Amino acid sequence: MSAYQISICLIVVGICCSWADGLGVNWGTMATHPLPPKIVVQLLKDNGIRKVKIFDADAATMNALAGSGIEVMVAIPNNMLGYMIDYETAKKWVNQNVTRYNFQGGVNIKYVAVGNEPFLTTYNGSFLNLTLPALQNVQTALNNAGIGDTIKATVPLNADVYNSPVSNPVPSAGRFRADINDLMTEIVMFLNQSGAPFTVNIYPFLSLYDNANFPVDYAFFDGTSTPVVDNGIQYTNVFDANFDTLVSALNAVGLGNLPIIVGEVGWPTDGDINAKVSYAQRFYNGLLRRLTVNRGTPLRPNQYIEVYMFSLIDEDAKSIDPGNFERHWGIFKYDGQPKYALDPSGQGQNMLPVAAKGVQYLPQKWCVFNPNGGGDMSKLGDNINYACSRSDCTALGYGSTCNGLDANGNASFAFNMYFQVQNQMAQSCFFQGLAVETTQNPSTADCNFTIQIVSSASAGSFAPLLMVFVSVLALLLF
Repeated sequence: MSAYQISICLIVVGICCSWADGLGVNWGTMATHPLPPKIVVQLLKDNGIRKVKIFDADAATMNALAGSGIEVMVAIPNNMLGYMIDYETAKKWVNQNVTRYNFQGGVNIKYVAVGNEPFLTTYNGSFLNLTLPALQNVQTALNNAGIGDTIKATVPLNADVYNSPVSNPVPSAGRFRADINDLMTEIVMFLNQSGAPFTVNIYPFLSLYDNANFPVDYAFFDGTSTPVVDNGIQYTNVFDANFDTLVSALNAVGLGNLPIIVGEVGWPTDGDINAKVSYAQRFYNGLLRRLTVNRGTPLRPNQYIEVYMFSLIDEDAKSIDPGNFERHWGIFKYDGQPKYALDPSGQGQNMLPVAAKGVQYLPQKWCVFNPNGGGDMSKLGDNINYACSRSDCTALGYGSTCNGLDANGNASFAFNMYFQVQNQMAQSCFFQGLAVETTQNPSTADCNFTIQIVSSASAGSFAPLLMVFVSVLALLLF
């Protein structure tokens, strides 16, 4: 290779890996076949992603991150908050999941997330009395371990903890939600006292999803919809408006300069008519252009914003109660293959992210509907429902990638998803005589029939729950 060719290669690599400084990514593992942690860490490194937010402190994940230099936000799940209100238990958790990795060549932990969106109204107040004491105990444990100056406890909160009144729906009128105003004031005062940031999850997609009359362009950074005017400030996109509503809520309690981290922001690619690749690409590239120049928002102009994209990889075992799109937030597919090109430099250099390496797949075979197999056709509907309730059929919904299949195709898709989730076991492609295995790929131009990966998780979709159980057991016994 000539010196010229080498220099060109280095330039290309530099462009690929030149992500905005404040940019990180969420790495969730709610999948029936999660990628092995070592493969995911290499995926992060290959794409120059230097910050990651995880939803636990799983030992396999932490061991894979050790020595990588990647900055990490570990997490205490909501169902462990009740244990953290006891200081000794919080101290044990910190020792086992933070201090343990705090050594040269260990894990570069920057934050501990105490819960995840614990004040969602759908939780009916379950965590209202637990979150602040847990936060205080975890930060105190970090301080007493001698690492509180560099590792901070925070609480990732949904953007519904603040709002503007219906009578004056502008950012400057932002206040914390009335039912939790006193609690939120205590939390932000503690965050300020401990030198920790406020962490908020902002989802422009949900603004569009929840409101049929929401202007599509207003969800993006390059839109041309009519701006919202607030005291002479023009808001041309919902992200800025949402962020500054939080700034106003903080101002109202005297802490307008408290640092803010955007813990989650992203766009799904399937499961809804507005969840598609073209929109996800448009959203992220608009976000990346802003981050690379530290544009900030109208109330915090020209400022660096720390942002974690949601998310790294699709998760086929997530709850779909919020919507079918929940399993399709990934920039990468379930197997670590990129979905679309991105411009990490913010300079118009659209490039396909580097795919995961070393991924192993199950054999190239599928399970499809067999109308001539002698099965009882009157039981087809029940068998499809059985398959979908135990796998992921969200791509079949209205506006989704596989919505164009005919009735036979729908049955085949459902049967194959179940077959793959069950690791292609022969008995999982029977469906009372209505299915048959095939080596002929039934995928269409728009609809992919999955071949699952060989996963390191033997517990499948129950692995995250098992991890929480083991973590709690360790805290109680040791």
